[in-house]
This record gives sequence, structure tokens and C-alpha cells, in this order.
Amino acid sequence: MTTRRLTVAQALVTFLAHQYTERDAPAASGGRAGAPTRHRLINACWGIFGHGNVAGVGQALLEAGPDTMPYLQGRNEQAMVHAAVGYARQRDRLSAHAVTTSIGPGATNLVTGAALATVNRLPVLLLPGDTFATRPADPVLQQLEVPYAGDVSVNDALRPVSRYFDRVTRPEALIPAALQAMRVLADPVETGAVTLALPQDVQAEAYDWPEEFFADRVWRVPRPAPDAAALAEAVRAVRAAERPLIVAGGGVHHSEAEDALRALADTTGIPVASTQAGKGSLRHDHPADVGGIGHTGTATADALAARADLVLGVGTRYTDFTTASATLFAAPGVRFVNLNIASWDAHKLAATSLVADARTGLEALTEALSGHRVTPEYEAEYGAAKARWESLVDAAYAAPDASVRPSQTQVLGALDATVGDQDVVINAAGSLPGDLHKLWRARSRRQYHLEYGYSCMGYEIPAAIGVRLAAPDRPVWALVGDGTYLMMPTEIVTAVQEGININIVLVQNHGYASIGGLSEQTGGERFGTAYRYRAADGSYTGDPLPVDLAANAASLGMHVIRAATVGDLRAALAAARADERPTCVYVETATADTVPGAPAAQAWWDVPVAEIATRPAAVEARKDYDRHATARRRHL
Repeated sequence: MTTRRLTVAQALVTFLAHQYTERDAPAASGGRAGAPTRHRLINACWGIFGHGNVAGVGQALLEAGPDTMPYLQGRNEQAMVHAAVGYARQRDRLSAHAVTTSIGPGATNLVTGAALATVNRLPVLLLPGDTFATRPADPVLQQLEVPYAGDVSVNDALRPVSRYFDRVTRPEALIPAALQAMRVLADPVETGAVTLALPQDVQAEAYDWPEEFFADRVWRVPRPAPDAAALAEAVRAVRAAERPLIVAGGGVHHSEAEDALRALADTTGIPVASTQAGKGSLRHDHPADVGGIGHTGTATADALAARADLVLGVGTRYTDFTTASATLFAAPGVRFVNLNIASWDAHKLAATSLVADARTGLEALTEALSGHRVTPEYEAEYGAAKARWESLVDAAYAAPDASVRPSQTQVLGALDATVGDQDVVINAAGSLPGDLHKLWRARSRRQYHLEYGYSCMGYEIPAAIGVRLAAPDRPVWALVGDGTYLMMPTEIVTAVQEGININIVLVQNHGYASIGGLSEQTGGERFGTAYRYRAADGSYTGDPLPVDLAANAASLGMHVIRAATVGDLRAALAAARADERPTCVYVETATADTVPGAPAAQAWWDVPVAEIATRPAAVEARKDYDRHATARRRHL
């Protein structure tokens, strides 16, 4: 047997350079002619080096060189994972990045990013350093001592947020661990964060590796078809329904099933509502697109959901925002058909389950439903409701006077007028996701990039870098509020260093606006949500803090354009899009009490309110909560 002598870290880097995914085989093999077939699975490795990985993975990356494994320098370990997640999502989960860190705090900084990746089912390979496997000294620097378990390290915190976890304590153990890691990363059902914890002494240890370990290996991403009996049952349910509704989730995008969804909508006339992850599955101007669904959805979609007798979920997890905390689908006899590649999701809500790839399943449904269409009256009903909602969007976007300070929805209106079909708009947390889900007019399959499975503050800027790396020809916009910006502006330095042309729209509204509104609704009176000086009574109700976030972004190397008015904003956004430098547009928005905002929520979200309270706001909020809670139901 031919062998190659390398360190464990060198072997791992070499192995990763030879891993590929493949989906949609060439026509000669039964697939679609002309479809891309092969993608490199791990396209680059992010890293911050410390004593736990500098002489192992760091040395291996240096020795391999950029042609074998490109290296990307980050500033924050969590942010590196966010960048990798943005990259993987833009690449439809067919390619991913690795992230290497030192032991101790570098490794534990991965936990939030790993949770985000796993919740959103997006692949990222984590390679944290670990304490010595040979235990030459005990404890070593940054070692967690656990009296009842000598083999526990801080990396064990990554176990519950990883889809696969292994600690490579011997060189030869890398072979099965690496193969299992690739299997999970490439599996559309199992994918998420994958962790290979690497003790620092083992990383540097040499071993004679079988040459076959470094051969090109292709991991086929399947497109399973639905079971014939389940398909027949689903078709009968759809044909029998009078008011069917499709809920498009993120699986539509991951499967590249947008054309198949459009064909089904064109054939049947069934309206299509979208989750945060599924928005853009149809263009906003398609007659069947009725916008976002759930707590942050449109009045059109939510009214249809409330009266739907059949809900066809495609690639959705049915989170509480989508179901309005189990209150949205209110028709007494409503039934569900779920098309999902994951059996776990396909069986939710006691549905008729189609366990299949989204594109394959949609094509099968379209063929089986040939000749079936909803009534003209139903199409006219949702068409008229869609038109009414569009007039509300127009009003929210409009700014009659260009000389005034813009509202947040007017910021979105100005951006909507600036972007092209290929632009990507990224957001994750704060009040922007609600406004975007209701109002944004998605024009292409990957234009709308909302990370709302984990809704992680700080995601947007590093994710924009990842998206731009995955799609260098597409303008990318990270929409961030001041709260999110202060969480993680660090990767601005990375964008500047690498010349990665991202645009940041930095919205200053002096606090946690989203939670402030929620606090007010639930009787919390906006406690602790404003960025202000303390008042005489000790509350944070004094003057706004004199924080200049635009100056901060400029100090990190970004080109900054300040926009004081609606007119300034329009000009700034156009200039940012035309500029080849990483650019930040800074705008302070008008307060909600002076300028109308987005339409109010059309559906409930369950946030429990104190059952016992003395303050009137909480007492009244509890009454409202009890009224809504009675509408919850279990679909059995």
C-alpha cells in the first residue's frame, strides 16, 4: 500500500482539498443536461491562530498554499462562522467553508455560530484546537478541569449545537472522523455545523497515511422522489380542497426548486405564501405570490391561511413565527400536506408527508395535478387582496418630502428603488426582519437573505462577506441597526483588508427597537431597551448617547456616507452601489411616533406575559395575552 507521511493537520487539509459534492448528474446518467454537476465541498478555511492551532492547522495551511486550501483571516471566531454560513447558503449548501480556532475562548466563541448553522441547516466545518491528548502537563493553559470526567474540554460545549462531533485523539482516528464529517456536511437532511476537535499535540503528530485517503471523493447530494402512495394521497387532498395554500420555506431555495414551484402555481393557481427563509421562492410580482406568512406576514397571506382548508408546506420547519404560535391555521377541518426532504419536518402537524427533494416532489405534484385549478373566484379573491396590500407597501415606502429624516420603512423604500434583480439584501435581527418580511419585493431567488432561524444579532456583516465571496458579481447589502452593529462590527476590517466590496446600511434608532416594541406590547414598558443616559430616577430615559457609529465604521477603514434626509439617502445608496470600496451608508431614522411605520402584525406571537402584576400595563397586557392564547390549537 502506498503511503504519504504527513502530520494530522497536513493530512486533514490535503484531504479536504479533494472533497466534492455532486447534484444533478449529466443527461447520459439520467439527470438534466447542462446542469452543474460538481462543486468543491470545502472551498476555503477561515482562521484565527493561537497556541492550540498555530503549529498544527496553521502550519498545514501555510505549507499547502492557497491553491490547495485558501486561507481567510478573521477577527472574531463567531463572525468567521457567520461568514461561512452566508457563503454556504448562497451556494445552495453544495459548497462550504471550514473554520479553525485555538483552544479555550477561541473554541467557545464558535458555539453561537455553530448553533446558527445547525438551526438553519447550513453546512460549516469547525476545527477547534483542543487540549493535549497525551496530557504531558495537567492542566495546560486554558484547560477546563472537570473533576468527574478527565476527557471533557470546553469543546464539549459544541456537542449539542453540532450535527456531528468527534475528538481526534489518535492520528489514525482522523480517517473515519473526516469521512463521517464530509458525509454529514453533504447530506441535505443531516447538514449543519460539524466539529472535529483537534488536540494540539495530535495536530502536529506525523503518520503514514494511505494514499487512497487523498483521492478525489464525490459526495452525491440526492434528489429522492416521493413515495407513490403518499403522492397519490397528497394529490387527492389538493384536488378536494376549495381553499388550498402553499407555504414555501427555505428548502425551496436549497433545492433550487423555484422554477418547479412557479410551474405548480401556474398550473393550479394555488396562492404561495413564504416564510422568512422561503421569501423569493416566487418573484413578488407573480400573480400567485401573496407575500410573507405568519406573525410578520402580510394581511393577504395571513387571511388566506386563516381560512385555508389545505396547506401544502414545501421545505418549511413550521416555526412559531410561521404558524403564529399555532393560531394561524384556524379553519376547523384544515389538513396539511408537507413536502420535505427531512422526515422530521414532513410529519409535522399530522400531515400527509411527502419525504422527498423539494424540486423532485414539486415536479411530481405538478404532473399529477394536470388539469386541476382553483376556482376563478378564489384567484380573484387573493388577487384583489394582493393588490390592496401592495398599495400599503407603496404608502410605507413613500416619502413625499425628500428633505425630512426617513423612517425605517422609507429606508427600505429607497433601497428598493436602488437595487437590481441580482442584489442580495441580508438581515437577521431587530425590527428590520418584520418590516422586510411584510414589505420587501423580492426579485430573484437569492435576493432576500434573512437569517431568522436563530435571528442572531451580529450576523449581517460577516454573512455579507461570505455571500460576496460566493457570488462576487452580485452587489451585497447588510442591513444593520445600531444594536446589531455594536454586537459585531469586527469583520469590517476583514472586508477592507480583502477588498471585499460589501455595502452596509447602518440604521441608527438609539436602542433595541424591536424588543422595545415587544416590551411595550407585553407590559414591559420598554424597560432596558433604549440606548440613553440614566435619568434622575435611575431609568434609561435620559438623552440619547453621543455615540457616532459612522465614525466608528470609518475608523475601521470603511468608506462612510452620512445621509440626514430622504434625498441624501437616495443619493448615498446609489453612490454606494456604484463604489468599488466597502461602503457604509449611515442614516438616523425618524421615531415611530412621528412617522408611520410598517402595517401592524397581522397574526399573534406567543410571548408569555406576567400572570401576576401590579403595574397597569402588565395587567392589561395579560388580559390581551389570555384572549389570544385561547386560539391555540394542536393539529391532530
